Order: sequence, then structure tokens, then C-alpha cells
Amino acid sequence: MTNTFLPSYLSRENVGPWETYLAQVECVAPHIDRHLVPWIETLRRPKRSLIVDVPIKLDSGEVAHFEGYRVHHNLSRGPGKGGIRYHPDVTLSEVMALAAWMTIKNAVVQVPYGGAKGGVRVDPKRLSLAELERLTRRYTSEINILLGPDRDIPAPDINTNEQVMAWIMDTYSMNQGRTATGVVTGKPIALGGSLGRRDATGRGVFVTAREAARKLGVPIEGARIAVQGFGNVGEAAARIFSEHGARVVALQDETGALHRESGIDVALASAHREQAGGLKGFAGAEALSAEDFWRAPCDFLVPAAVENQITQHNAATIQARIVVEGANGPTTPQADLILQERGITVVPDVLANAGGVTVSYFEWVQDISSFFWSEAEINQRLDRIMSEAFNSIWDVSRARSLSLRTAAFVVGCKRVLEARALRGLYP
Repeated sequence: MTNTFLPSYLSRENVGPWETYLAQVECVAPHIDRHLVPWIETLRRPKRSLIVDVPIKLDSGEVAHFEGYRVHHNLSRGPGKGGIRYHPDVTLSEVMALAAWMTIKNAVVQVPYGGAKGGVRVDPKRLSLAELERLTRRYTSEINILLGPDRDIPAPDINTNEQVMAWIMDTYSMNQGRTATGVVTGKPIALGGSLGRRDATGRGVFVTAREAARKLGVPIEGARIAVQGFGNVGEAAARIFSEHGARVVALQDETGALHRESGIDVALASAHREQAGGLKGFAGAEALSAEDFWRAPCDFLVPAAVENQITQHNAATIQARIVVEGANGPTTPQADLILQERGITVVPDVLANAGGVTVSYFEWVQDISSFFWSEAEINQRLDRIMSEAFNSIWDVSRARSLSLRTAAFVVGCKRVLEARALRGLYP
């Protein structure tokens, strides 16, 4: 496979997510059709970035201020689509990168959306439920100028869930004077949410892993799985792998890591996490250090936490055959090169975790039409779209001798730039 070009700034430690994204675009530039090259600069510049102050009254009566963001990266192919995360480390650089990855991701699976993302720099664990609701409603009011079912449609992300989406939908609807269920996805079923949405990202991870396994001759049944991050995505991926006969041999979350060569009972681990607040102390497996987690021998490694988890410092120790990125941006460009040189196949985030936005699209369509599908129909449609997307990226990868990541960016960027070129500039 062709080596990835890395700009000189990526030799520094602690490279930010936006710089990682820009490096990925640089890898694509030599492979873009000549007539699209004049438009490639649009990929390097977000369409708009909104920074807002989010003041709320705490239960104590004090007023606290939090910083919020909503970024539209590119809307050439449709309205903005991307999640909202609540995290104490959220930055504008991170949200810009996440919005850009959403642009590419939506194009890769041919969902008619542009890329958007949002976040609030807050530790939601330190807020009461009432404070969390006030934060959500105030943040929604501050970014309301961007929202709309045909303009910008948020969804859950780290530390946000169905309830948060319900508050966003209600706040937007109150301002509009009508119920607008299509303004968010990932809602409760009672408010127009879609069956299958909760597991969609993890299911998409499994589908792309299965397709990669078929290409590489790796059987799923009996395969060893390691999952980093045991939230919504990681838990669903681990569970669905187990349902198909694989062994989950290693798990990690922010509280600790676990290993059991004969296989961890995912349901028991999930129940323990719900009760104890994390995996630490789970009796069904041996405790493992964070460093040793990355060294655990496995067939599939699923990083499903946050960005920059696989770096130049641990990529050489990873003992996996296939890495399937459940998180956004979990692998740095330097680590990408190391994995590539070691012959480890990486199914990139813009393909592997696109199951969530795909079923979000299904939810949006169902809300618009007021006609809802069964969970079996949802899963069948998701499987088809993800399988077709994987195989098209695989074919480009093999035809052009590119990594799957570069091939995915070539395909996604070409679709975005074609839309940009056809639309032209106004005025």
C-alpha cells in the first residue's frame, strides 16, 4: 500500500484532531480528479463555526457559565448532520475535526447530509439531572439559529443520550410553535425515534469487521475481540460480536481494563458497569493495565472511546490482525503508518462507525414521512448500505494500492467536491 504523506508538524507530540484531519486531506489530494482540484481548499475550511456562552442557574442558585460549539464543515450534499458531546475536554479544534469527519463519513455511505458537530465543555457527571436539562435547553437556544430539520440535525454523542435529544427537540419545537420531531435523531421511540438506533453504530462496526474478515479469510466464529471503550458503541459491538460466535477477550473503559482468554461475558460486564459505574472490579475477568490492554493478542481490535488512543507509542505493541475504528479519530497519522507497515488492516472511522448516521438518516426519513419501519427492516437496510460501502472502498483500495483510510477519503472527498463543483459559487 502507498505510504501516507505526513506534514512536518505531525512529528510533534499531542497533535490536535483538526491537524490530523488536515493531514488526511493531504493524503487524498494527489488522487483527486484534476477538475476537482480547484475546489479541494473547501475541505480545509469549515463553512461556519459558532462559539456560544451557555449560562445556567445551578441548584445552589449560583450562575455557572459553560462554553459551547456548533460547527458546520460542509453542506454541499445536504443539511448538517452530527452529534453533540458533553465533555470537560471539548475544544473548537476537536469539534471542527469531528464535523469534517462527518462530511466525509456521510459521503462514504452516500447519506444525503453535510458534516456538522457540536459540544459543550462540561463534566455532566457533576451536574444534577435538572441542571443538565437547563444546560441542554440553554445550549439549544444559543445554537437555535443553525438548527432545523432541513438545516442542521443533531444526534447523541459522548455523554448525551435519548433524553438529551428529547430536550433539544422540545426546546426547538417550543421556539417554532410546532412539534418538529425531525430536528434531532437518536430520540426516544415515543417521540419519533427509530428502532435499532441505539445499537446502530456498534452494529455497523460489526458489519464492516465481518466484510473485512471475509476479504482477509479471518473467521468471525471463535475470533478474539478486544474493545476499548465500553459505552454505547463499544458495548453494542462487543455484544453483537459475541452473538456471532466471537470471544471478547479484552475490554477497557476509563475505570480499568479486563482480560479473559476464554471470553468475557458481555452481558455480565455490562450489568456490572451499570451498577458500579465502570468495568473496574468486575469479577468475571482479570484486571489488566492500560498498557497491557494494547498488547493483548486478538484478531479484531475495536477502539470505541475518543480520539488519539492508538499513537506512535503503542502502535508497535498492538497484536491485532484487524483494527476497526468505532470511535472518531482514534488513530494518529504516525500510528497509521506503523500499523500499515506491520501489515495490520485498519477499517477507518469514516466507514466503520457510519452505522449511527445511517440509521439517523432512516429516523429522519421516518419522521418526515410519519411512516415507521420494523427493527428487522432497519437492520437489513443498515447491513446492505454498510456492506456496499465497505466493498466499494475495498475495491478502490486494491485498484489504487491505497490503505482503506486513504481509499475512503478519496471516495468521500470526490463525492463532496463533485457536489461543490456542480453547485458553483453564489453570488
